[in-house]
Amino acid sequence: MFFRQIRRNAAKNRKSNGLFFGSLVIAVIAFYTLLSMDKQDVMRFLSTIESDAVRKLLLLVPVIYVVSLFFVFFLVYFSYHYQLNERKKELGLYLMLGMKRSSLFAMLMAETLLNSLISLAIGIPAALFLTEAISLTTVKLVGLGIIGHKVTWSLTAVIGTAVGFVAVQLISMLVLSIRFARTEPALLLKPDAADTQEMAAGKSSGGFFAAGCILLGAAYGLGVTVLGSFHVAAVMLTLILGTAGTFLLYRGAGAVIAGRIRKKGPERPGLYTFTGRQIQENVLCQYKTMAVSSLLLLIALSCVSYGIGTVVGSQAATAKTADFSIQDDEDGGTGEEVLKVLKSRECKKYISAYYPVCLGMTDAEVHQVSLDGLKYAVSSLRGVKNKDIQENVIEYMDDDGGHEYFIAQSSYNHILEAAGKEKLSLKDGEAAFYTSMREYPDRTDIYRGALKNGAYIEVDEERYQLLEEVYSDNVVADRQITLEKAFIVPDELYQELMPDNDGLFCYNVLLKKELTEKEGFMQTLQKVSAIFQEKGLVYESYLSGIGRRLFFTVAGSYITIYLGILFMVIANTSIALKYLMQQQANRKRYRTVLMLGADIGEICRSSAKQIYLFSGMVLLVSSVSAFFAIWSMFNGFFRLPYGASLRNVLILTGAAFAVFIAIQMIYVIIIERTGRKDIRSLNTR
Repeated sequence: MFFRQIRRNAAKNRKSNGLFFGSLVIAVIAFYTLLSMDKQDVMRFLSTIESDAVRKLLLLVPVIYVVSLFFVFFLVYFSYHYQLNERKKELGLYLMLGMKRSSLFAMLMAETLLNSLISLAIGIPAALFLTEAISLTTVKLVGLGIIGHKVTWSLTAVIGTAVGFVAVQLISMLVLSIRFARTEPALLLKPDAADTQEMAAGKSSGGFFAAGCILLGAAYGLGVTVLGSFHVAAVMLTLILGTAGTFLLYRGAGAVIAGRIRKKGPERPGLYTFTGRQIQENVLCQYKTMAVSSLLLLIALSCVSYGIGTVVGSQAATAKTADFSIQDDEDGGTGEEVLKVLKSRECKKYISAYYPVCLGMTDAEVHQVSLDGLKYAVSSLRGVKNKDIQENVIEYMDDDGGHEYFIAQSSYNHILEAAGKEKLSLKDGEAAFYTSMREYPDRTDIYRGALKNGAYIEVDEERYQLLEEVYSDNVVADRQITLEKAFIVPDELYQELMPDNDGLFCYNVLLKKELTEKEGFMQTLQKVSAIFQEKGLVYESYLSGIGRRLFFTVAGSYITIYLGILFMVIANTSIALKYLMQQQANRKRYRTVLMLGADIGEICRSSAKQIYLFSGMVLLVSSVSAFFAIWSMFNGFFRLPYGASLRNVLILTGAAFAVFIAIQMIYVIIIERTGRKDIRSLNTR
């Protein structure tokens, strides 16, 4: 009988609190997805290439998991608090009928454990499916295809998810059930007393609202104008102003609602004034919850946007110019032995083309190179956001000692052709500027501004005007050389600067596209790598670049999107529970309105308006704040790499925001139905 009652109560709780139960399932999925990261195909692949970076990333996973449990604990605590308040009379009746307090405590804990196990039984299989989908999608986005894919699952992740999830629920229920089990039955059966609260005067509330708007405006302005340099003081000030402004705005929102009621109320029939006063009281009572939920939604939108920006930026950086870069053989040469291997029969069936990369450094004692024209163009730039970077660029040009890198035009045209771009055509007296530091957009912007400012260089006292475009396509397959700056010059000038064939840096090799599409890019890459190793060639492949970009994609998108989803669930569930608790405390008012002749359907419509407006106020402020946060993020400390489409980022962010709105509406509809059901039940009491 006792265990049957536990099962019945647990099923009733799941049915009456479907919103909370669904949130628990989502939390299980999120926890497992995070903890099983090391078992996913992408991470296993990365472990063979970026093992040290992957190890450091995985060390962060337990920390993020513990932080997630901390936030989920409060969500679970408030949810169970709401449920037990709903069941106060039921619990009091159990005690009145002779149930021991220890039995009541055991029953509540058993119900919690049973629902936890059911959540795990639903969430873990869903998480297994999701992790497989995420793994395959990430690999596809990066362009690797399905490489030795196999379905995997992590026993450690299952145990970690189950232990943490169940522990959070049991601890929350333990704290609450002890209090309820110790309460006298008469107090549990006693009707709820009306909540007493301190209402702010109209003038002071209006002052709070005005102060909140001013502080938020200041935070938005600081974020857009100051955060480009990511100074700690500016960041902290922006966060303080934004947080304080959000709390003050909701603290004073009741005055705005009251003013609208006074202005429009006398003209509106029905329950317009009643609905408005209910919303006003909800805001006054729950302004802290609204502010916290708004900030959580802001963090969620920012996290998801950051993750999207990371993926788009990673894709923009994957323009491939070579599959292999062969620098030399075991004897240190880049000549006949390398060409002999590339022309061999076993390589020909894999290689579609190869070309020499003529890149070298001038001897300052033989050739005089002056960068005064470029340095002057950089120093004369105005309106640079980060002066420190501008000064660093100038200082770097002063410290190079006259040794500069040059690239032959023909070699760079091969690189452009491999990347599917238009070839470069230099006229007499022209040169082009090159940098491989495109992952630092601020530096690239300074160089680009200098080029538009008429920058030039002098080689052996002859002036060469630099083109206005910054070139940054990879000159090698990965990172065999990293160039802060170099200059693309006509082949004739390059030969003068690099005599005796000293200017040959490496050979770039391209694989046959039809073969990689048929057999798989990774498989073909590994076969050719084996040939080069057997022949004793010193080379690097595109594989390392894939691993590094994929690592940044995973580190930057997985974790931030995970946190975004988690914060969104917590924020929406908190709003829902707080509103339902407030409506529960107002049952007497709805009964009174019914006694005064109001129609039950009209009261339900009033309740629906209340929840839509209540949630809408939270979403509106968080959306405006998120707009400025995203603007500040992509215009400031997180700059997209050159070539990454901001338009694509904004489109994907807009799509993510639309998903957020849809999820918010699902929560609102569930709350509305729960509230309507509660109101309709009053008609029978």
